[in-house]
Amino acid sequence: LHSAVTRIQVQRPGFNYTFAHICILNNDKTCIVDDIVHVLEELKAARSSNRTNFAITYPITHLKDGREVYNGHQLGGVTVHSKDRVKSAEAIQLTYYLQAINSLNDMVAEKWESIFCDTVELFQKSNRKVKMYPFTSSSLKEDFQKTSRVSERYLITSLVLVVTLAILCCSMQDCVRSKPWLGLLGLLTVTLAALTAAGIINLTGGKYNSTFLGIPFVMLGHGLYGTFEMLSSWRKTREDQHVKERTAAVFADSMLSFSLTTAMYLVTFGIGASPFTNIEAARIFCCNSCIAIFFNYLYVLSFYGSSLVFTGYIENNYQHSIFCRKVPKPEVLQEKPAWYRFLLTAKFSEDTADSEETNTYESHLLVWFLKRYYCDWITNTYVKPFVVLFYLVYISFALMGYLQVSEGSDLSNIVATATRTIEYTTAQQKYFSNYSPVIGFYIYESIEYWNTSVQEDVLEYTKGFVRISWFESYLNYLRKLNISTGLPKKNFTDMLRNSFLKAPQFAHFSEDIIFSKKYNNEVDVVASRMFLVAKTMETKREELYDLLETLRKLSLTSKVKFIVFNPSFVYMDRYASSVGAPLQNSCISALFLLFFSAFLVADSLINVWLTLTVASIEFGVIGFMTLWKVELDCISVLCLIYGINYTIDNCAPLLSTFVLGKEFTRTKWVKNALEVHGVAILQSYLCYIVGLIPLAAVPSNLTRTLFRCLFLIALVTFFHCFAILPVILTFLPPSKKKRKEKKNPENREEIECVEMVDMDSTRVVDQITTV
Repeated sequence: LHSAVTRIQVQRPGFNYTFAHICILNNDKTCIVDDIVHVLEELKAARSSNRTNFAITYPITHLKDGREVYNGHQLGGVTVHSKDRVKSAEAIQLTYYLQAINSLNDMVAEKWESIFCDTVELFQKSNRKVKMYPFTSSSLKEDFQKTSRVSERYLITSLVLVVTLAILCCSMQDCVRSKPWLGLLGLLTVTLAALTAAGIINLTGGKYNSTFLGIPFVMLGHGLYGTFEMLSSWRKTREDQHVKERTAAVFADSMLSFSLTTAMYLVTFGIGASPFTNIEAARIFCCNSCIAIFFNYLYVLSFYGSSLVFTGYIENNYQHSIFCRKVPKPEVLQEKPAWYRFLLTAKFSEDTADSEETNTYESHLLVWFLKRYYCDWITNTYVKPFVVLFYLVYISFALMGYLQVSEGSDLSNIVATATRTIEYTTAQQKYFSNYSPVIGFYIYESIEYWNTSVQEDVLEYTKGFVRISWFESYLNYLRKLNISTGLPKKNFTDMLRNSFLKAPQFAHFSEDIIFSKKYNNEVDVVASRMFLVAKTMETKREELYDLLETLRKLSLTSKVKFIVFNPSFVYMDRYASSVGAPLQNSCISALFLLFFSAFLVADSLINVWLTLTVASIEFGVIGFMTLWKVELDCISVLCLIYGINYTIDNCAPLLSTFVLGKEFTRTKWVKNALEVHGVAILQSYLCYIVGLIPLAAVPSNLTRTLFRCLFLIALVTFFHCFAILPVILTFLPPSKKKRKEKKNPENREEIECVEMVDMDSTRVVDQITTV
């Protein structure tokens, strides 16, 4: 396989590039290859010469030239004899290092990687007993974008299901008052906003990535609720009013809350899109979400509002809600067939004139269910204790999950499942997780290496690690020569330069030491490095975090000044410090907005309840998310930002209606809040969940995380809106009995007097009318 890889050719005009032309070179101008390749070559030579005394040790072995090399990351699934001699190994990892010094070299290297994957797959077909998993520098990017391609048909299924349910939610048996077109147009409004945002992104040169799959669901949760709330407000208007008056009442009733929640979306996602967010994918997602939310607001205000007016005129003219045909009077319908009467069932105004209390929209299934059954059931005295008990169980499990939250740094969580990245990382975790990455241990000041106490300190710091160290090898070299390690400085340094580093088996250590000549020609070691590898278990990532923090604390307090480094530490540090930054910033901005809006709303208690509800829901989502094996990574953090807004979207109208209610009991106002806003919440929740279900079947870890987080957000919010809040508000502040209505100019009694004057100028009140 190694020979086949090194023979790969990339054809360019006038020249064919091989691995030798684009590889990274050693000091002796040869390609850098893994030491395990040299081990296998020596093993092959020993077999051809019938030598049986050749042995490989693990995790450090010796080559023919006497060099000690580390093979812990090149041999996997190792079984050893006594004294670390390798009996067998289940896996071998080969790494090839390519240069990228200019654009031509980079282009050739990229083409070489593509041919490399094809070569490995071709080799796999002719050697089926051996499993091979190729992985290149571009594999992660390709597999990340693959999620979009495998999600297409599932998203189409989701769209069809949401369209169907939205139409059903807006329909009722009354063919005049039914609004199926508004269900379709509401979804079209959301789609137009998403398409507009996508167009702006393309025109401004933005790059698409798979995290954008979450934007349609952000739009779905916010946009559909706004449209359903407007439809719910329409049902509360009087039918004898003109369409303009009904529309004005709808906008006055629903658009204020919709405007405030839209502002909250723009603020929270705007902070996520700011330079304070270090993850580029999160910043781009938040920026595009802001654009989509803004245009969704404009389209709801204009396009959907116009559609509502249009269907309002159809209703006022007693036309069929689907076919726009004039509905005949009941006496005419009696002469028609049964199917015809069923399709054109409608109540005329004169049919309901006898009973002023009857609302013609109560025949809607969800309105009827909430008003007749659910509101009375959830406020029942015998039901409340069970709801409170259920909430305590909810908090207990959420706390259990919250205490186990872990930050996800596994890159396989953001790619499609059947990809090279997943196969490679799975195999690597299975066979090569016994040892940590190689950690560079850099001593960046001149120390007294010849001092025995300093030697003991350095050896103590590196104790417990598998070490590839010039320092330890040099001390062992001196001991073999029966020379004391506590030599004078000049002798120690001269022996190091002129004897130790000149030996072939130790010559490679010359790259690990920096010498400096002083003014008196005295040579000193100004800096040096060693390599450490830690023994790890299956919880490799958590151990690396602990190891990194332990070494850093030690470097601050030790006598010897050193730093530790591995390229993976950069990712771990950056990810650990920035993964929660978007969520933290968005939470701060949301709390900031809620605090200052408390001075603008009619009652600051609304904001207090809203803040507590958001905290309860976010706490529960994080806890159950962890129990469902979802880590706190980029995708889940974006979902949690959305969860803040989704909670405010659904809970704010309920709390506002309850808190501002006066005179009646708490239970009465809880029922009233559910009757007024419950239908819109239930309709948007059903459409949202149906839209999420196909996402669960997408073969991608990214969409799996997206589905689980969004599903939990919707479920927990629904649980609070329809169970927790209706029960808790019935026995917690604000009190309704003590809150008397304040008189204001709008509520004063107006007296219209008609006066008549007689001949004697006596003023007589003839009529008093109270308005």
